[in-house]
Amino acid sequence: MDKRGLGAVLAAVGAAVGLLGAYLFMRIYNFMIQVELNAGRPDEAFVVRFVFPLLGYMVIAAAVLWLLAMYGFLVRERWAWMLGVIAATLSLLAGFFPMIPAMSRGEAPVMGAVFFPNLVLWIGLMYVRPTDRRIAGLAFAAGLAYVLAFMDGVATIDKIQLSANQPLLNGMYVMVQEINWWGSIAWAVFIFALLGRKRWAQVVGLGAGLLALLGGAPLAVVTTLELRRFSMFAPSPLLSVALIIVLLLPATRRLIEAWSAKPAAAG
Repeated sequence: MDKRGLGAVLAAVGAAVGLLGAYLFMRIYNFMIQVELNAGRPDEAFVVRFVFPLLGYMVIAAAVLWLLAMYGFLVRERWAWMLGVIAATLSLLAGFFPMIPAMSRGEAPVMGAVFFPNLVLWIGLMYVRPTDRRIAGLAFAAGLAYVLAFMDGVATIDKIQLSANQPLLNGMYVMVQEINWWGSIAWAVFIFALLGRKRWAQVVGLGAGLLALLGGAPLAVVTTLELRRFSMFAPSPLLSVALIIVLLLPATRRLIEAWSAKPAAAG
C-alpha cells in the first residue's frame, strides 16, 4: 500500500470514528446534565448543556472533512492531507474535554473512543506526508496549548456563574472567557499554517500565545489565590509563555523559514 492508500484508510477510519462520536454525544448529552444536577452543580450542568453541543458539531464536521480527505487521497489530490490534519485536530478537542466531567463524577470517559483513535490518526498523517520531527513536535506542543486554552475558556463559563455576587471578578471572567477560546482557535490556525509550510505561521503562533496568556493568566492567578495551591488552569498560560519564547528564538524562525521554502513531499 502506498502512502496515498494509507491516507485513504486513515481517513476512512477517522470518518467512522467521527460518526461514532456523534452517536456518543447523543447518548451522553442529557445523561451528563443529569449527573451534574444530581451532584448539586447546576452551574456545571449549564456548562455541559452549552459546550457539549458545540463539541458535537465539531465531531460531525470532522467526520465530513475525513470523508472529503478520503476522496482526495483516492483521486490523488494534495489538499487531502491537510483536510485530514484539520479533521483530526477538531476531533482531538471534541473527544478530550467530555472525558473530564465524566471522570470527575466517576462515570466512564466514553469519548476516549474519539480522542485516542484520532491521536493515532494525527500521528499517522505525519507519516503519510513526512514531516520534520522538530516541526511535528512544535505542532504537537501547540496542540496541547490549543486544548488547554479551550478548557480555560470552559472553566471561565462556570466561574461567571459562581461569581455573580462579586462584580469585579464576574466582570473579569466575562472579559476573558472568549479570549481563551480565541487563543484556542489561533493555536489551531498556527498548527495548520505550520504544517502547511506558511511563513506567517510564527506570527500566528505568537498571537495565539498572547491571547491564551491574557485569557488564562487572570483565571489561573485568582484560582491559585483562592485555593492556595497550584491551579489546574495555569498550564495553559504557562505553556503559552514557553511557546512564545520558543517562537521568538532565531533558530525557530530559521527552522520555519527553511521548512516553508521546501516543497511538500508527494504523500
